[in-house]
Amino acid sequence: MSTDTELEQGIREHLGQFSLHVLLVFATGLTIGSERAVVPVLGRDVLGVESLFVIGSFVVSFGFVKGLLNLYAGKWGGEYGRKPVLVLGWVTALPLPIILIFAPSWGWITVGNVLLGINQALTWSMAINAKIDIAGPDQRGLAVGIDEAFGYTGVAVGAWVTGVIAARTSLRPEPFYFLAAVVVLAFLISIFLIKETVQLAEAEVDDDDHHDANLPFVDVLKRATYGDKTLFAAAQAGHIEKFVDTLFWLAVPLYLTSQGLGIAAVGFVVGVHSAMYFLQIATGGLADRIGRRPPVLAGMFLTGAGVLGMVLVEGYLLWTMLSGVSGLGMALLYPNLMTVPGDAAHPTWRATGMGVYRMWRDSGYGVGAILIGLSMEFVNAEAAFYIISALMFVSGAIVYVWMEETHPDFGTHEPPAPAPEQAGQTVAQD
Repeated sequence: MSTDTELEQGIREHLGQFSLHVLLVFATGLTIGSERAVVPVLGRDVLGVESLFVIGSFVVSFGFVKGLLNLYAGKWGGEYGRKPVLVLGWVTALPLPIILIFAPSWGWITVGNVLLGINQALTWSMAINAKIDIAGPDQRGLAVGIDEAFGYTGVAVGAWVTGVIAARTSLRPEPFYFLAAVVVLAFLISIFLIKETVQLAEAEVDDDDHHDANLPFVDVLKRATYGDKTLFAAAQAGHIEKFVDTLFWLAVPLYLTSQGLGIAAVGFVVGVHSAMYFLQIATGGLADRIGRRPPVLAGMFLTGAGVLGMVLVEGYLLWTMLSGVSGLGMALLYPNLMTVPGDAAHPTWRATGMGVYRMWRDSGYGVGAILIGLSMEFVNAEAAFYIISALMFVSGAIVYVWMEETHPDFGTHEPPAPAPEQAGQTVAQD
């Protein structure tokens, strides 16, 4: 039986476990980052894939699988606990380095990215939910900011390290030895050192809490998708901003190498974009003091401007600077968009509600890869940058019109009332 002390929330009170989850989300970022600079060039230069749209297929498979599994990861995390889902996520990553090293054709890379999508959905979903469990409502923005900062720092480090390894050796197998070491270490930590945190979320529940404490799974899906304008605004913004992440994964390496930049330099430019995400520690904490909406709005427009600037300038230094500008915008919007459903959801269905948001957000990888791939295939690489920047501006306008503030201290957002047939009755969780 857990004692009251054990159920007390707070980062300081559970610093050891919180730190382990920070380490694991860094490993999650390293895993996907290890593909960022190397794999698109591998497809073009080693596996002989000429179609830019076909090269984009490995991001499409990743995005749709990750989006769907995000939905169920939250549900499973509520039903079975965070740790079992986390361990399963690292199990699915174990074959990935082997596939990348020995893949004889691009189809195998696409299959490998299905496993990567499962890994990223399960491990990152549980990382953020565990941190929110530990932190409690007063430190929720800080917890999300730390999670995303270290996760995307991992993406940056993974892209840079594998880019350097590839430049000094070859595109494979050497960069993926690094990936194998990361995956095995994270798997062992998840099994032997991580403890369950779902009981902390359950202890947060007030027996006299409001009417939507026990929304079933389908109703959570509806509310977080279209039943609430604020949550819809967050979901569409999350979906569109993933187009930017996809651009830096797919189009930026191909565009910059076509402009004569070497693979190590490309890895650095891509890494700078992701490295700026480390500022989410500050931007997440900032949103705890000023609200979620202001940094989200600033981030949407700043990111769009950074992406647009990438094709309006030339030269390694300017590309690096504009990569950093777009990364700064993402640091402003990224953790605070994710905190919106965390604010608006009841603790009993928070993991599911955040899973719905993450489903819509990360399916943006798949939609974005199709859009970017078609743009590069039938127009040119520059067209992809123009289209993505325009969509960021439009999406930011939707946030401005529809998203209300959800911060519990000075928010204006009120969740919709339950349907009449649900009022006054208790339904099963999820």
